[in-house]
Amino acid sequence: MRKREFLSTAALAGLTLPGAGQAQAVGQKGKLPAGGPGLLTVSGAIGPGNRGAIDPALDQLMLKQKIRFDKAHVFDFAALAALPAITIKPTLEYDSKPHTLKGPLIADVVKAAGATGGDGARLMMRAVDGYVAPLTLADARKYRFIVATHLDGAPMPLGGLGPLWAVYDADRYPDMMAKSLSERFGGCPWGFYHLDIVAA
Repeated sequence: MRKREFLSTAALAGLTLPGAGQAQAVGQKGKLPAGGPGLLTVSGAIGPGNRGAIDPALDQLMLKQKIRFDKAHVFDFAALAALPAITIKPTLEYDSKPHTLKGPLIADVVKAAGATGGDGARLMMRAVDGYVAPLTLADARKYRFIVATHLDGAPMPLGGLGPLWAVYDADRYPDMMAKSLSERFGGCPWGFYHLDIVAA
């Protein structure tokens, strides 16, 4: 079964992704809030973090995608929603129509994780299917990338473009508008769940 088909089936069956239970379990030990499952794990050049190293038994998706870390900062939906939200209205490649997307700036998420890499840091943004899109922190600021949590006023479901999407408003930037619509979002992983910050 292909990865995207598995993820859609898991979402319909009400299953949780590997790693989500790990974040909640850590919360029960008093490190993370136990309000909801972790949606975004930030590792690499960060502050002290709020969870420990990869668990070889429970972090199966991360292990299969060869993710390794000694510590990380995990954000659940409430933690992301607590950050200032930005609203953008890009024309999307999937239907060639403008849509409203809302969520915190990636730069604010990086700051909340205690990033130590500076503007030259590389952000390796990973989707649940293993797709990785690199972005410098400087470009994340320049293009005002967000971690979108809402599409057209509703939370994004797993199996669609969510629950998180790293995206920007390509319509606002002439260098991006010069590209074909299908080329503007290659660096925007949907199903975004892991961010590795590599110091410059």
